[in-house]
Amino acid sequence: MSSCHVCLVLGLFLQAWGLVRPSELAFVLEPSDVIAVRDRPLLLPCQVGGESPIAITWYRNGVALSNDSHTTVLGNGSLRLESVHRRPRGGAAAEANASDSSAGEYSCTAQNRYGLLVSRKARVQIATLSKFHMHPESMSVEEGGVARFQCFIQGVPEATITWERNRTALLTDNHRFTLLPTGILQITGVRRSDVGTYRCVASNIANTRYSQEAALGISVSAPKLYKEPVILSGPQNLTITVHQTAILECIATGNPRPIVSWSRLDGRSIGVEGIQVLGTGNLMISDVSVKHAGVYVCAANRPGTRVRRTAQGILMVQAPPEFVQWPQSVSKPPGSSAIFTCVAQGVPEPHLIWLKNGKVLAPGENIKLTHNNSTLMIQHITSADEAIYQCIAENSAGTNQASARLAVALSKELPSSPEGVRATALSTTSIQVSWLEPPMEVTEAIIGYVLHIRKAGESDSRELQEAVSKTTFQHVFTNLEPSTTYSIYLKAYSPLGASQDSQPILATTLGSIPAAVSFFTKILNASAVHVFWELPARPGRIEGFKLYLRKLPSAHYEGPQLLPGTANSFTYSNLEPSAMYEVKFQAFNGNGDGNSSVRFVSLKENSERLDANPVCQCGQDGDSSLAGIVVGVHIGMACIIFCVLFLMFGYRKSLFCKKGTQESWTVPQGTEPVQTTAREPPRSQRKPESGAKPCEMVELVAQSPPSADGLTPHFEVTIERCLPSQPSG
Repeated sequence: MSSCHVCLVLGLFLQAWGLVRPSELAFVLEPSDVIAVRDRPLLLPCQVGGESPIAITWYRNGVALSNDSHTTVLGNGSLRLESVHRRPRGGAAAEANASDSSAGEYSCTAQNRYGLLVSRKARVQIATLSKFHMHPESMSVEEGGVARFQCFIQGVPEATITWERNRTALLTDNHRFTLLPTGILQITGVRRSDVGTYRCVASNIANTRYSQEAALGISVSAPKLYKEPVILSGPQNLTITVHQTAILECIATGNPRPIVSWSRLDGRSIGVEGIQVLGTGNLMISDVSVKHAGVYVCAANRPGTRVRRTAQGILMVQAPPEFVQWPQSVSKPPGSSAIFTCVAQGVPEPHLIWLKNGKVLAPGENIKLTHNNSTLMIQHITSADEAIYQCIAENSAGTNQASARLAVALSKELPSSPEGVRATALSTTSIQVSWLEPPMEVTEAIIGYVLHIRKAGESDSRELQEAVSKTTFQHVFTNLEPSTTYSIYLKAYSPLGASQDSQPILATTLGSIPAAVSFFTKILNASAVHVFWELPARPGRIEGFKLYLRKLPSAHYEGPQLLPGTANSFTYSNLEPSAMYEVKFQAFNGNGDGNSSVRFVSLKENSERLDANPVCQCGQDGDSSLAGIVVGVHIGMACIIFCVLFLMFGYRKSLFCKKGTQESWTVPQGTEPVQTTAREPPRSQRKPESGAKPCEMVELVAQSPPSADGLTPHFEVTIERCLPSQPSG
């Protein structure tokens, strides 16, 4: 069940029982934006429900209007303008605003003994049609080419554009002619029969105007040569309001005729609902919504190739404010606090302001505005705070308003909070809530109960409400989620307002126990350990947590330490230094305890660390650890030097036969390096030549500086070396 549906059902119940009292002012019908015709009458509605008498006052541009020969407030609160005019025709408002006409921003206020209510602002415009700002221009195109005429005119409301050829209405059933509402005429595959004079006709409820004429001619045809695709006119940046129609132009030429396609720059699909292609490539989007906003790319592709030209335009979609959460009327005793919440959405993001009996409310000692003005808190309530409070949401696309009343009642006049509230899970999707029937003298003053339910750990904004009659003392919540813990409380209502909240209770629908939850430990000092964990992503899965602690090797656990489902950490202090502890952690809900997780913590070393695995018990002291580090460093140095020598001797055929190798290596005297060629066969395959000396063993000694301990590392590497043969004779 959606929150909006629940609020609607709740409102109907409350109204039936008198919780929404007739005395509360509420607009039945508010004024809205309208376009008026000059010298004709205009009616602006303002119908209000509430306790009589109700005084209706109308304002234009913030100035109060009075009944005169031109304006009349009807019995139902509506305003009638006898004749719409551009210039003022006398009256107090006209004298104060000499430059005003019937056009402007209109609003009405309704007031009774409980407070004052302000309607949304309605913009009244007078229908007009300007002269043409752009006329079509004559052109000459090749036969079979593309022609484009354009005119531009401003009107309120927007003018309807049609076209004439030779002063005869142009037929729109010809697929070669595309008429765009923005004042553009496209002709594809131009023929000689299309030659003539063209003009556009603009009309609205104010007037009809004709543009200048433009001639279309046929130029001398050139040989049919290949021509690259060219976009004659691409999409323009466009800003519109939701539910309007967007038209993005794209007309291209080339030989062969290019194929026009559309895409979004962000890669998202354009979709098919409400999408239509006009002519050979213009994109029309009907009933535009916010999701249609983005950058649109028009591509002209040469058939059968990847040759293409592109153009792009930005479509911006505005949306007037809509309320997601409305403020609710409350009754509070003196000295208490009241909170009104107002959440609105729109594009651009709406700006919120609060009114108290029609006047802008500013923060003060007992007035707090938070969360970008979406939350109004009134502290230390007095009788002066009793009023109608309105939330006004405004953006460039429009305005909206929602209201609630704060009633100040004596505490003894309000019912006491319900007692003995209990909850029982009936199934995986339902919970039954019951409470004690109050004494008869209390029951007579109660007119109903409202139950509040939300998932444990969720914010109040996600709360659902259901109302029951005064004779009902149990209720079943349905359509809940399995294995989920819910927080439930209820209020009793009298004609003067609501009681205090009952004591909240937790209840879990039938299902499974919670899964094991991982946790971590952190040593804070020699006698304190911090235990922490991550809460589940979805609220309501856990009712609470249990923590156990035992000192090893004892078999007895201390605890459990019970923690609510919203907690994510706990600190153990006053532990025994140098001791080892075992921490056990488990989550639980109404269906039982989940599997436990265990960690071991050693306080022997006083340092901060994350204990991700059981601590190993090492018996080495500080001296032996230091000696191990020294030995490890020497072994590491020896390994590095050995690897370097191994790599160097791996290239002995080229390394030791070059001049300058003795700078790094000592070769015993009496031996000379011999250079061999790469074409010589391996030594194992060569036979000693006549008179050749046998191979000798040459010892190479690495020259390195003494180490830090005064010892010079000594490495010996033995290689074979064959002396050159001596010439005979």
